[in-house]
Amino acid sequence: MAGASKKPLVLDLIVFLIILSDSICTVAKAQNLQGNKNLQPRGLEYSGIYDLRRIDPALTGEGVKFGVICRSFTYVDDEPQNDYRPAIEHDCLRDTNFSFYDQGELQAGYSPHSTAVCSILFGEDPNAYHPLLGQFHYQGTSPQAQVEIYEFRHFLVNNVSCNIPPEVDIITADFGYPFEEWWTRGIESLVEHYGVIVVAGIGNGSDAYDSVLYPAAGANVIGVGLVNSVNNENPEINLAHFALAYPENSSFGPTVNGRCKPDIIAPGNCLAADVNSPKQYSPTGNWSSFSTPVVAGAIGMLVQKAKQEPDLSVAVLPKSGNCVIKAILLNSATKLPYWHKGRLKTDDDHIAPLDYIQGAGMLNAVGAYEHLVAGQQKPGKVSTIGWDLNQLDKKNNIECIYRFTLTEPADKYITATAVWNRHYGSVYPFEPLTEKDNNLRLELWAVDPNNPENSYILDFSDSPVDNTEHIYTVADAEYTDYEIIISMSDIDGNAREFMNQQYGLAWNFSPRQESDDILWYDLNADGIVNDSDLTIMLMNLLDSSKSPESYLIGDINPNGAIDVNDLKALWDHNNQQADW
Repeated sequence: MAGASKKPLVLDLIVFLIILSDSICTVAKAQNLQGNKNLQPRGLEYSGIYDLRRIDPALTGEGVKFGVICRSFTYVDDEPQNDYRPAIEHDCLRDTNFSFYDQGELQAGYSPHSTAVCSILFGEDPNAYHPLLGQFHYQGTSPQAQVEIYEFRHFLVNNVSCNIPPEVDIITADFGYPFEEWWTRGIESLVEHYGVIVVAGIGNGSDAYDSVLYPAAGANVIGVGLVNSVNNENPEINLAHFALAYPENSSFGPTVNGRCKPDIIAPGNCLAADVNSPKQYSPTGNWSSFSTPVVAGAIGMLVQKAKQEPDLSVAVLPKSGNCVIKAILLNSATKLPYWHKGRLKTDDDHIAPLDYIQGAGMLNAVGAYEHLVAGQQKPGKVSTIGWDLNQLDKKNNIECIYRFTLTEPADKYITATAVWNRHYGSVYPFEPLTEKDNNLRLELWAVDPNNPENSYILDFSDSPVDNTEHIYTVADAEYTDYEIIISMSDIDGNAREFMNQQYGLAWNFSPRQESDDILWYDLNADGIVNDSDLTIMLMNLLDSSKSPESYLIGDINPNGAIDVNDLKALWDHNNQQADW
């Protein structure tokens, strides 16, 4: 009897020790990340991804599956060869859970582009080294994710043309095409019908002669622009500090049909695996191909959290869950200097929901996570941060109202973002079904509960072409009560019969952002305000006289033009230096 009673005790002790060991390892990993100042790529630190993993160390991509679409560099008889693959023998990719559409039937040829993209997303190498940076811990956004690698043309034939979604949570495409085609519409259709999240690079700006590229320019896809690294010859500084999105290097809207693009921007100059050596790392340079995996990886962390928590699972539903993730991502983005809806001018643009080059702003992974974990909140009384997936319909919900209170509204900004899908056919050539499309209107009201006549519209967003509406405005210090109202748009004055429309909505409030950032004045981002910046401002002034519609940086005192007030503001900050 005595012997029989000891076995369960021993087993219990073993189980306890295993659990304790796992807990200690998790804490140790978190502490290691917390104390490690040499994490690469530093662009992930700048956009909050490493900070998010410090908050929640379990967010490693486990349980999330990515589909990475890669292009072959070589074709024989118009047939793509096998050089679309990342170099999986590289030290940072050896343990990544890769699958390939061809299951290794052909001899592998490696792509430098795919190798760099996959290292930013999935790399893990605690003993990495660079001769100019020394030893560091290389860690991508989602090192424990599952990865399906698709060759572009095979993806079009096997998935897009047949309207068959791949069995993945997120698709990322780090290339583009200047025109809408059947396959770009086919990708839009996959997003609409199956809720798959697609992230794509917007293009590399005017220096590369890139207009806004598809599929990133599409209505349902998350288009990613580029935040340039600062202008410094020291690679340690160059890889760790970032400036703005510049038209020369990041393509900007509007699209041919007038939509705002990109949706969001992120750092793109990342240290990444080099295809030529399993131990070598090289800077990618400032390209939107490498800002795209930064955003895709952050989305992967959100998807992992939503899949783990039943109360958050609505955010990844196969029907319109992509709208929630997109709304959260855009609503939490950080506005950089010169952000303004539409083009730079004095008035708030109610027609253009996003900035034509910054989109909603720069990726803020921690802010997006805070939105997500605040949870779904239905119309009615809500907290000051949250999200919803809901539906407008002509029988029950012709408008949805979300009410919240700011106890200290002075110097606070309120942000709200609504996203919904455009409709496309489900068979080739996937024509737009414009007769099914709805336009939504987003309003923010300052409310006086004691005297409704004192209530008024503080701001609104009502684009005739976009399927995103975005509000970013300062609260009224005299009002503590607010309402976000989403309804069908009547922008042309002729309310038409509308179809039921699902939408994702996110909202929050935040303190007024820093207004004296050196990047208002350091126009070439070299760390000092001097005559070089004055020269750039004068050149931009000349450009604005030739092309009034150009997107210009230099209107420091925003009045829609570069003038003597801007020159004086820059001169007043002469010799100011960055803290890096």
